[in-house]
Amino acid sequence: MVALVLRGFMQRKLRVLLTGIAIALGVALMAGTYVLTDTINRSFAGIFQTANRGHDVVITPTQALGRRVILQTSPITDAVLAQVRATSGVAEAAGSIFAVATFLDVHGKRLTTGGAPAFVASETPRRFNSFAAVRGRFPQNAGEVAIDEATAERASLKVGEQMLVAGSAPARRYTIVGITKFGGGQSFGFAGAAILTLPEAQRVVGEQGRFDQLDVAAKPGVTPSELRDRLRAVLPSTVAVRTGTEQASKETSDLESNLSFLRTFLLVFAYVSLLVGAFIIFNTFSITVAQRTREFGLLRTLGGSRAQIMRSVVYEGLLLGVAGAVLGLLGGIALAPGLDQLFKSFGADLPSNGTVLETRTIVVSLAVGISVTVLAGLAPAVRATRVPPLAAMREGVEIPRRRRLFRRRYLVIRPLARGIGSLLSWRGITARLARENSIRQPGRTLTTAAALAVGLALVTLVAVLAAGTKATIDRAVSRSFAGDLIVESSQASNEAAIPALVAPALRRVPGVATVTPIAFTAGRLHGSTSNATITAIEPETFERVYRVEWKQGSNATLLTLGNDGAILTKSYASAHHLRVGQTVSVLTPTDRRVSLKVLGIASDNARLLGNLTISLALARSAFGQREDALDFVSYAKGARNAQVQPAVNRLLASQFPQVRSRTAAQFKQDQANQINALLALIYVLLALSVIVSLFGIVNTLVLSIYERTRELGMMRAIGTSRRQVRQMIRYE
Repeated sequence: MVALVLRGFMQRKLRVLLTGIAIALGVALMAGTYVLTDTINRSFAGIFQTANRGHDVVITPTQALGRRVILQTSPITDAVLAQVRATSGVAEAAGSIFAVATFLDVHGKRLTTGGAPAFVASETPRRFNSFAAVRGRFPQNAGEVAIDEATAERASLKVGEQMLVAGSAPARRYTIVGITKFGGGQSFGFAGAAILTLPEAQRVVGEQGRFDQLDVAAKPGVTPSELRDRLRAVLPSTVAVRTGTEQASKETSDLESNLSFLRTFLLVFAYVSLLVGAFIIFNTFSITVAQRTREFGLLRTLGGSRAQIMRSVVYEGLLLGVAGAVLGLLGGIALAPGLDQLFKSFGADLPSNGTVLETRTIVVSLAVGISVTVLAGLAPAVRATRVPPLAAMREGVEIPRRRRLFRRRYLVIRPLARGIGSLLSWRGITARLARENSIRQPGRTLTTAAALAVGLALVTLVAVLAAGTKATIDRAVSRSFAGDLIVESSQASNEAAIPALVAPALRRVPGVATVTPIAFTAGRLHGSTSNATITAIEPETFERVYRVEWKQGSNATLLTLGNDGAILTKSYASAHHLRVGQTVSVLTPTDRRVSLKVLGIASDNARLLGNLTISLALARSAFGQREDALDFVSYAKGARNAQVQPAVNRLLASQFPQVRSRTAAQFKQDQANQINALLALIYVLLALSVIVSLFGIVNTLVLSIYERTRELGMMRAIGTSRRQVRQMIRYE
C-alpha cells in the first residue's frame, strides 16, 4: 500500500507542487513569525542581562497596577539611596536615570526614525556601567553628552559636534564628547541612548532628586539574595527589590508579554493562509479521487477493503503535509528577516541579533501543517471508500453521493453560477460552455471560489472597518472638540507624552485665550481585578474647549471635582453598578488608595474621557502623573489661526521640539494616515492568503483539464479552435 501511495505521489508531480505550495506558504508565515519573535525576545534578553551585569541587587519602583502602567514620578529619592547605603552588606550603591526623551540635530531634525524611542541615561560608576566609550569619553559637566554609536552613524554625528536633547524640561544644546557602545555591541534597533551627567539627566526628565533605579553591589561574603532580603526589610513598599538576575528575568518576561501582540497579530494571518490552503487541499483531493475512480474500483475488485482505500488517500495527504510543512518551515526561516524588514519599512525596528530557531517552532509548524493537510483530505478519503468494484469495468462511473448533504451544500451555487455566467454569455458559445461547466460541478466551483473569497472577504472587512474608524474619529472631533488647536507629541507612540511645562508656555503666546492640559493615567477600583482608564483634566478650562455629553450632571459639575470627585462614563457606571453620590476606593500607580465621590455620568463618543475623569491636581499629587498627553488651545476673540498657530509653532520648535500643534482638520488627517499605514501593513500580510488562493485556482483548473481530456479532445474534433478552448477556461 505504501509503495502504491509513493508511486501515485510521484506520478502527479504538478498537483503535488501546486498543492504543496498552498500549505507551505501558510506554514512559512507561521514559522517565520515564531523565528522573528523568538529572535527579538532573545535579543532583548541579552540586552537586559548585559544591563544588569555587575548588579547584585536592583531597586526599582513598585508596579502597583501591573507592568503596563508606567509610574510617572519615581518614589526612589535621595533619602532612599542614603538608606540603602547605610544597610549592612552594601559595598556600593548608585542611583541612575533611564527614561524616554527626544534627540534632534542642531537644525531640529529628529535623530531616531519612525516609532523608535530615544533614551536619556545617566552616567554611573564603572562597575554598574553597561556602556563603553569607543571614541572620546563620558560627559563631565551639564553641557556634554555621549551618544550611542548606531545613532551617531545614522545621523553622521562626530565628537565635537552638537545635538539637542528634549525631555520634560525645555530642549538644550549639548556638545558630543563621546561615542559609546552598549555591552557587547548588541543592537538597539533604531532606538538611541544619550548619556548625561546624573544631575543633568534628572533635570531633563523632570526627576530632580529622584532616580529610576538604584544599583547595589554587595560586600565580599554577602550573597545577592542575602543583601536583597536585608534591603527588603528596611525599604518602603513603594519600591521593589530584586537580585540582578531576577531583574533581568523580570524585564525579559515583561518585554515578551508586551510583544506577545506581535506574535498573535502575525499568527492570525498565518492561520488565514492555512485555512485557504485547506480549501485547496480539499478541492484537489476531491478532484483526484474522482479522477481515480477506475483505479479505486480495480483495487476493490482485487480484494482491497474500504479501510485500505481510505488509508491510501490519507497516507497521500500525510506525505503531502510532511513535504509542504518541511518546505514551509525552511521558508519560514528565510522569511523571518523579510518580516523584520517589513516592520522596519513601517517604522518599527526592533533588535534582532542572529536567528533563533526553537524546538517549539519546528514541532508546531510541522504539526499544524501536517494536521491541516490530513484533515482537509479526510472527507475526499471517505468518499473514495464508496467507489464500487464495478467502477473498474467502465468509464464515467460516479461515486455515490449523500444526496441530502449535497443539495443543502450546493443549493445556492447553481443559480449563482448561472447568474454570473449570464453576464458573459454575450461573448458567445465559449462563455456559455464555461457557465455550464461551472454549474455542472457546483462542489468544485464552491470550494475554489471559497478559497479566494476568504482572503477577499478579510480585505473587504478590514477596509470597511478602517473607513468606519476614520469616519467615527472625524465625527467625534467635529462634535466634541470646541477649541482651535490640539497640541500633542510628534512621537508615533501610544505612550508619547508632552511636558507639563508646555501648557504654561502656550498661555503666554499672543492670541491664545485658553489652554487646558489633559493627562491619562490608570487606577483600580476596590474589589476589581482590572485597571480602569482615568482622564485628568483642568476643570476650570476644560468646558471651554470640549463638549461633554452629560447623562447626569452639567458643565458646572466639572468645577466641583476638587481632590475627591470623579465623573464616570455611562458604560463604566452601568457595568459596575455605580450611581451619582456613591464613593469608590481607587488604588493609584503610586500604591496609594484614594476615595472618590461619583459626581456625574457622561456619554463620551469621542473616547477622550476615560472610565473615570478626575482633576489634574489630584492626578499630580496622588497618581504620580507628571506629564500631559494633550493640550487643547482656544484663541482669543478676533484672533486668527494664520497668526496664532505659527507663533505657537515657533515656541514649540525653540523649547519643545518633540511637540507639535494641529488644527482639527490636521488632527483628523493624522489619525487617517496612521490608520492607512496599519491598513497597508494588513493588506501586505493578507496578500499571502490571496496568493495561496490563486495557486488553488490554478491547481483546480489544471486538474479539471486533466479530468476533461476526452471532453476537450471531442470539442477539438468537432472544430473548436485552441483559442476557443483557452477562452472557455479563462471564462470559467
